[in-house]
Amino acid sequence: MKRISGVLLICCLLFSFFSLSSQLCSQELKSKKVLFIIASSNFRDEELLKPLAILKKEGIKTMVASSSLRKSRGMLGTEITPDILLQQVNVDDYNAIVFVGGTGAKEYWENPVAHRIAKEAYNKGKLLGAICIAPVILAKAKLLKNKKVTGWPSTAPLLKKSGAIYSGKDVQIDSRIITAKGPQASKDFGETILSVLK
Repeated sequence: MKRISGVLLICCLLFSFFSLSSQLCSQELKSKKVLFIIASSNFRDEELLKPLAILKKEGIKTMVASSSLRKSRGMLGTEITPDILLQQVNVDDYNAIVFVGGTGAKEYWENPVAHRIAKEAYNKGKLLGAICIAPVILAKAKLLKNKKVTGWPSTAPLLKKSGAIYSGKDVQIDSRIITAKGPQASKDFGETILSVLK
């Protein structure tokens, strides 16, 4: 009888511990903030919407930045009004910065403000993400040398030229940089960002 009571006590303690750990983890996640950077037009809808939904479901605060505060239209028709201008982004306010792809993301390839944000985020130990053709922004910001990355196949030569090691995987993590191949990897990309934030 004493043995059964002891086992029950241990089980109760373990349950309480894991329950408390889960609550603390949930509270910690709710204090996190992630910024998504989209093009002023022609961002790729699911590359924003799927990761956004995954993070919001866990209570993570999200914001969207762009080079304009006018409604941005995605390649598939989604309309988003950004919360903040790219020039107003304060990297210290976020735990992660994510560059969304789509043909419009080319507007940031040579954009010094986008490069500054990416460099500052990396140098301050923030999580940095980019999907589809957006990893080129990180390449142009000189952040990918000797880093394993992925991206839309057509960007492979540009990524390699910057010194990156192109893996071609759907999602690739190297230190604090998460890159993803394209729309088909949007869900995995979001889940990977979430798991690293945890």
